[in-house]
Order: sequence, then structure tokens, then C-alpha cells
Amino acid sequence: MRINTREELEARRKEYAASLKTQKKQILICAGTGCVAGGSLNIYARMQEILMERGIKCALVLEKEPHGDSIGLKKSGCHGFCEMGPLLRIEPAGILYIKVKAEDCREIIEGSIVNDRVIERLVYHDQEGKSYEKQEEIPFYKQQTRVALEDCGRINAESIKEYIAVGGYRAVAKALFDMTPKQLVDEVSEASLRGRGGGGFPTGRKWAQVLAQKEEVKYVVCNGDEGDPGAFMDRSMMEGDPHRVIEGMLIAGIATGAHYGYIYVRAEYPLAVERLQTAINKAEEKGLLGKNILNSGFDFDLKISQGAGAFVCGEGSALTASIEGNRGMPRVKPPRTVEKGLFEKPTVLNNVETYCNVPPIIVKGAEWYKTIGPDKNHGTKAFALTGNVMNTGLIEVPMGTTLREVIFDIGGGVKGGEFKAVQIGGPSGGCLCINPTEDHLDLHLDFDSLKKVGAMIGSGGLVVMNDKSCMVEVARFFMNFTQNESCGKCIPCREGTKRMLELLNDICEGRGTMKHITLLEELAETISATALCGLGKTAAFPVVSTMKYFREEYLAHVVDKKCPAGQCKALVSFQIDPEQCKGCSKCAKLCPVGAIYGEVKKPFTIDTSKCIKCKACKEGCNFHAVKEV
Repeated sequence: MRINTREELEARRKEYAASLKTQKKQILICAGTGCVAGGSLNIYARMQEILMERGIKCALVLEKEPHGDSIGLKKSGCHGFCEMGPLLRIEPAGILYIKVKAEDCREIIEGSIVNDRVIERLVYHDQEGKSYEKQEEIPFYKQQTRVALEDCGRINAESIKEYIAVGGYRAVAKALFDMTPKQLVDEVSEASLRGRGGGGFPTGRKWAQVLAQKEEVKYVVCNGDEGDPGAFMDRSMMEGDPHRVIEGMLIAGIATGAHYGYIYVRAEYPLAVERLQTAINKAEEKGLLGKNILNSGFDFDLKISQGAGAFVCGEGSALTASIEGNRGMPRVKPPRTVEKGLFEKPTVLNNVETYCNVPPIIVKGAEWYKTIGPDKNHGTKAFALTGNVMNTGLIEVPMGTTLREVIFDIGGGVKGGEFKAVQIGGPSGGCLCINPTEDHLDLHLDFDSLKKVGAMIGSGGLVVMNDKSCMVEVARFFMNFTQNESCGKCIPCREGTKRMLELLNDICEGRGTMKHITLLEELAETISATALCGLGKTAAFPVVSTMKYFREEYLAHVVDKKCPAGQCKALVSFQIDPEQCKGCSKCAKLCPVGAIYGEVKKPFTIDTSKCIKCKACKEGCNFHAVKEV
């Protein structure tokens, strides 16, 4: 049923909130991509079967009328604690169960739903064995501050009624009836909201530039491309709280006089596409998208455009070209997107997380937002925490939080070794480490602090590496990614990244010389100065940062022909320590190419000319006699 006025929206909010309260308990099963891959949809189906079998009234969706003493069974968005998925939360107690399987469903219903008993084996236990029943008490969650992810994992991701029940579209009503477009722009500017897509450009300034344009047709575009390896913040927001994305875009349209919007999502995010389309359809049914929204006279139409997964389409002009049906390639600027963007019309272009920050700013005000984070870097930032860290997942922390707090307090510490480095900002970012003069673990995660050390916050990928990681190989990985994803339009990026990759291949495979290091430095400087777009200009950042902070590793590769981390296969050789070898012949039996010979009960020997460096001998030796040299 259509919602025609602001007053009716508020009445529906109270009605839907009351309906939620009539549910005795709610079972929220994480239906983010990670947990779906772990079988959460099977858990949902099994829960439904058992509830029906037990004769327990089950509310799968929020209905208009209160439905009495029922149990709400819902697919929520990402809960964030991906390392521990599939995740299941029980409301109102706030109990979180981890690593749930379909065979656990009956015990959960009998124990926690019917008898209010916590199942100890399914709750989180830290390394000391301490158990945590409530989600908010788990250290992973306790250190976070959620703004953009506020409702992700707490409401049914496919229900507009639940979104309205928790205050959804209130900001739109305020924007339409209580504020002028200029006041909206000024509020976002005063909040110092900076673009969360990587560059950190002031959002209010961008909106003001579009508002000032005299064109009748303007566009609002959401960048949901998210091509960085290891990044999944925007995907989780689109999957888990799609109406928040829509509301942020709608406010941007009201603020700038734009009546058309596009959400650009990579086709590799099918669940995000599905949830967004469902949300758009339901918003249109409720009259919150389309013609005459809330009887205000304001129209706004929203469509989804699916991309083919090109990394370069994360760049603004390439993204708009792709929406237009053209090949996604950056263009020379000016004119800028705010002047001539989509279909050569003024365009507001922000990423998913930026739009998700807009509704709470409008409802609560800029002064509230400025209480979070340091000066000129207000608010929170979502990060995808991955790599050699105990607790991987999606987190959101205040700007200015240190790496030490993220990795050790939230992430639970480094896994498999000592901390060595963190890659931040994806292929366009840098690698930071601890060094004798500057402890990067105490570096504050905000736009300005990272810029000072030659890194960038990027879209929010944080890849933690331990002391077994080879930083030259890390640089080669990211350069290989960037080179493959180059659109090929400008020579510096197309040819320069290819040459840099060849040099890094030589170094990792034992053909490197000091000249290779010199050429890498010269190419990095040239590409950064002459590439056409921002992606090309930052393509060399991983190489530059690893050479700055891990130069000794590059020197070991080219001078000593050794990989200190033992990861570069071509630079690793194996020997058998005769004092530790017992002559058991197990290594010779394990060797797939017959490179090990000797007599039983006497030390064996490895023929390095035949050895393929598969490590089978080292991994199989019971006496640790096989050494890497």
C-alpha cells in the first residue's frame, strides 16, 4: 500500500515497530555472501521446517497486522564476523551463535527458543577459553562504532517494513519538508563527510557543484563496483541494508535537483543486485521512489546498471561510460563529472558507504557526526579485515582508530607468525610495516594520516601479513592485478605496468640485478606523473611502499639471490643436515622426481639440479633434517 504523506510514514513506522515487538523472539540468520557460501540458506530452510513441525507460529516476513506470540525467522545482512560464519543471532537477548550447521537447528530451537537456554558450545570463545553469549560483548564487536552498518545484520534485508520500523526514510521526509537543497548541502558539508571510495573528496563540495549547475537534467550515481582484491564493504551494505543506500541517493537527488539515479554494481555480486532490485520495487510500491514522493512534488527514478567486473570502472568517468553502454575507459578532465558526467549531464557520483552515511547525518545533524573521529576526518570507516589475522571480517571503526587497535583488539592478533605489514587501500594503496624509526602500528586510520606516509585509505581493504610474507611477491601480485586490469588507453599505464611486472618477475625468479631496482624506481615515478586516471597514477604505490619500507628484501633477492621469507620458489634450495638425518629414506620415497639419494641408516643427499622445490621432503621429515638455504 502506497504511503502518501509524511504523517502516514510516521504512522506506518509506529505500526511496523509495534508488529516487531509482538514477535516473542527473532532468529536472524546471516544471509551475506560469506555465510551463504557456508550454508546459511540451508540453515534457514531447516529452521523453518522444524518450527512448522513443532507447531510454533513462524513469521517469515513482517506483516501489516500484529501476529501475536510468534517467532520471527529472517534472513539478515552480513553480521561482520565472517571468520566465524555461518552466524545466527537471537533477539531480543542478543545471543550470537557461530559456525552454525543445519544439524544444530533443532537444538537451537529446543534450547534457546522454547526453553531460553544458551547453547554453550555454539557461542564465541576467545583464546583463553572465555565464552561470550551476547554479540555486543565479543571483543570483535565491542571495539566498533557502527554508523553505515548500523542496521546491517539486525533487520530482514528484504523487508522495507522493517527498515521503516527502525526509522528508515525519516531522513528523506526531513529533506523534503524541513530543509532546502542548500541546507542539505550545507549540512553534509558541515559534517565534513568525505568520499569513502578512496580519494576522500568532500561530499558536500561535490554536491554544491552539481546544485550550482543550471542544467534541467541531472543524475545521482552510486559506485558499487568495488574491484579491490579483498574488499567487500560495499557488497555487504548493498546486500544487508539496500534501503539505506537508496535513501542516501534519494537525499542526494533532493539536495542537487536530480531526478534520476543509477546504482552501478558488478555482475559478480548477484545477491547484491537481487536485494537492491527487490528494495527498489518495494520502495516504488510504497511511493518512496517514483512520482510525487510523499506528496511533495519531487520525483526520483532509480535503476541498476550491472558492470562486467573491470577494475578501471571504479574510476568515475569510466563508470559513467559503462552505464552509457560504452567501453569503460577514463577520459581526460576537465570537464569533471559534476559538470559533464552521465550522458554529459551534471552528476553526483559517490560510493555505497558514502551514501549510507547520509541519512543519519540528516536525522541527527552535523554536530553529532563531528563527535566521531578527528578534525576534517569525521565519522567512521568500514574495513574488510583479511589476511594473517585471527578474526577476519567486516568492521566499522571511528576515523583515527590505530592499526594496532584494529589488528590486535578487534582482529585478535596476527595468525601464523609475527606482524610484518599491512596492505591498505587495495592495488592503489601501500604496504606499511613496523620499522625502527616509525611504528606504523600506531598510525591513525584516516585520510590525512595515511597520506603523510605514502598510503591511502582506499575503499577499505586491510590485508594483514605476517613475517612469512615476501614483500617483493606481494608487490608482484598487485602489479600483476593492475596490469591485467589496465584499460590500455594511456601508454604510461598500459606499457609501464607491464615493464614493472617483468622486472618484478625477474627479481622473484632469480634474474634480478641492482639495475632492476633502479628501473623500478624510475618507472614508478614516470607512471605516477603521467598516467591518465587516478588508478594509473597510483598503480605503482605497492611497489614504491615495499621498496621504501622493505628495501633489504629487494637487495636480498638481487644480491644474495635469497628470499628471506622463503616464498619465492626459484630462490629457495634444500639441503639435508647430515647431523640430523637418520637415514630413514622417507624423504627419498616422498620425492616425486627422484632428486634424493643415499643409503639407509646413512645421511641422504639432495641433487639440486633435479629438485623441483615442492617441499615434500621438508614437510615429511620427522627429524627436521631438511633445511631451506
